[in-house]
Amino acid sequence: MNKIAYIQCPTGVSGDMCLGALVSLGVPLEYLTEKLNGLGLEQEYRLRAELVHRQTQQATKIHVDLVDHHHHDHHEHNHHHGRHLPEIEEMILKGKLPTRAEAWSLAVFRQLAVAEGAVHGIAPEKVHFHEVGAVDAIVDIVGTCLGLDWLGIDSDRQGWPLLYCSAFPTGGGTVHAAHGLMAVPVPAVLKLWEMRGCPVYSNGIDRELVTPTGAAIATTLVQNFGSPPPITIKQVGLGAGSLDLPIPNILRLWFGESESLQTDNCDLAEYSPNLETITVLKTQIDDLNPQVFGYVSEALFAVGAVDVFTQPIGMKKSRPGILLTVICHPGKLASCEEVLFRETSTLGIRRTTEQRAILQREIQNVETGYGTIAVKFAWTGTATEKVITNVQPEYEDCAVLARKHNIPWREIHRLALQNWHLLQKKGTDKKFQL
Repeated sequence: MNKIAYIQCPTGVSGDMCLGALVSLGVPLEYLTEKLNGLGLEQEYRLRAELVHRQTQQATKIHVDLVDHHHHDHHEHNHHHGRHLPEIEEMILKGKLPTRAEAWSLAVFRQLAVAEGAVHGIAPEKVHFHEVGAVDAIVDIVGTCLGLDWLGIDSDRQGWPLLYCSAFPTGGGTVHAAHGLMAVPVPAVLKLWEMRGCPVYSNGIDRELVTPTGAAIATTLVQNFGSPPPITIKQVGLGAGSLDLPIPNILRLWFGESESLQTDNCDLAEYSPNLETITVLKTQIDDLNPQVFGYVSEALFAVGAVDVFTQPIGMKKSRPGILLTVICHPGKLASCEEVLFRETSTLGIRRTTEQRAILQREIQNVETGYGTIAVKFAWTGTATEKVITNVQPEYEDCAVLARKHNIPWREIHRLALQNWHLLQKKGTDKKFQL
């Protein structure tokens, strides 16, 4: 049985709501304080929790009281009014945190810096965190990672927690921030959603429901967004936000067990290959010169598409058409859509976010009598006990040598495979089982 958790966020997500839900689940405040003190911030804040009511429902509210500052809006005048990513990373690395909490905290801040950098057109390392670099948000992010680790939520094979999350409410209106008055969702939150390809919807509430801190935690650590996975609920944590809304401003963290990893309603046994989130774009076209599709494919690969393929279909008025499908990572969605709109006659593109199971892959250079060929091989198992499942010499390398020496491509391909297997048998890497 896997220990998993599901974030249900009908009124959004913020760092303090995540931390409140974890404390509500039983993560001791004393434990969090002790571990957070390793960051060297103990002189700057005090962490406390209280039970509050939101629309008659009780939930746990976390407060990060800054020393000598009575309101969080003033924390920019603090000695540590803002920090850059390298300073925060150094603080976390020196903090002697549990291994998983350290890795997750670093990943959340890195994701946030990448998003903020993209918004402002600067490198992630140059991002100057204002609110997010302040003490309360560092406590929220690192504290959340500490809490998830303390609960004993299981990890996937890449070390990410088995954490799932509902779709995000977009919120609306405007909010005051360090850069002035901004529309909600604020740019950093929108960028984080775009980078991950998150499902969102409007619940009609025009307030800031998802903060950059909350979005960074969720988009970095969550396996999959949408409906809850099959879960036997053992406990529900309730974390309160600060807003007075028509529905209770409470984040609900379901904690329980599942017999298998769940993603997009597919059961994946523990020994399943690794998972990654991908975006699938589809459009059908019946009025484009078919010669163009080769060019379009090359243009899509050039901007980062993982795969591009076409299928013949029948369309309205009995017209033969083409279904063009593009698979890309969520961060490349905008670039691929731009190519499709620019280079084809389509008026609309359907997009879905999916999970795909992938095998671990490596490339090894193999010498032949005609030159060097890169051979890609896929494997399952662990890093120390690899079981090879697929071996393929790179097509282009074979093609170059075949043309150069005027030898059939199939012969070059055969030699590359043969020499790769010989290398393994000679014990070049005894970890492999063929």
